[in-house]
Amino acid sequence: MTAIAAPPGVRSRYATDIALAAFAPASWGTTYVVTTTLLPDGRPLLAATLRALPAGLVLLAATRRLPRGDWWWKSVVLGMLNFGAFFPLIFFAAYRLPGGVASTIGSVQPLVVALLSIGVLRVSPARAVLYSAIAGTGGVALLTLSADARLDPLGIGAMLTATSLMATAIVLAKKWGRPESADGRPESPLVMTGWQLTVGGLVLAPLTLAFEGVPSSVTGENVLGFGYLGIVGTAVAYALWFRGIDRLPPTSVSLLGLTNPMVATVAGLVILGQTLTPLQIVGFTIALGALVAGQTLNRRT
Repeated sequence: MTAIAAPPGVRSRYATDIALAAFAPASWGTTYVVTTTLLPDGRPLLAATLRALPAGLVLLAATRRLPRGDWWWKSVVLGMLNFGAFFPLIFFAAYRLPGGVASTIGSVQPLVVALLSIGVLRVSPARAVLYSAIAGTGGVALLTLSADARLDPLGIGAMLTATSLMATAIVLAKKWGRPESADGRPESPLVMTGWQLTVGGLVLAPLTLAFEGVPSSVTGENVLGFGYLGIVGTAVAYALWFRGIDRLPPTSVSLLGLTNPMVATVAGLVILGQTLTPLQIVGFTIALGALVAGQTLNRRT
């Protein structure tokens, strides 16, 4: 297929859409540092619930919109995929796997999205984009894996499931598009984010009470950590993420997930005082190159 150069205005809008959507996985890359330094230990369900439910209720109150028609069940499906099931699986995997193993498994998401796009969207990604996705996974593996990495089967299964759920949510959201309001205009990403976060949070809340209970005390650091994850890492991040899904090719959106382990690595360097080996620097360069190449190729096609 011959690539046709896009007009400058189109290229500029595409770059803006990429940058805004990339904010989401970039902010998620700070989750590990925030969790280990600010949140209470051993409470994955509490972390998942307080990350989803308050943000969802605030967005519902601010937008004052409810789903209409078949978007009631579509919001439930997407809310469970993105939050109700995804969040606890991610925290479960984080407690059982080293961050490097989890990041490497998560980086295969573009390949899962590509396969699902063929079956659901009838869209075949360009081979060069698939090669970029494979290279990105290899770069993340070099960046994050260590020789003594633990390979816990339950943790691997949870991370693979979580990655597949989010990939499915990306493809379904692309297939279903955005709902329309009563006046016929498309609903904003903030509205859809509020619906889905509320669904996920309402599912997680009783599970948290049943299995973890209410914490005996909450420190100022805990409040700061939960506030950051709820506002920046969830409400704002997912609104921009859903906006990106609406405007960008599905493989382009999923490739942005490579920014997650790269930002996590930088955060570890700056905040936790970690260092990089020469091999990790090579991995970081490969992952960054794959991200840039994949987005450039997606834009051209």
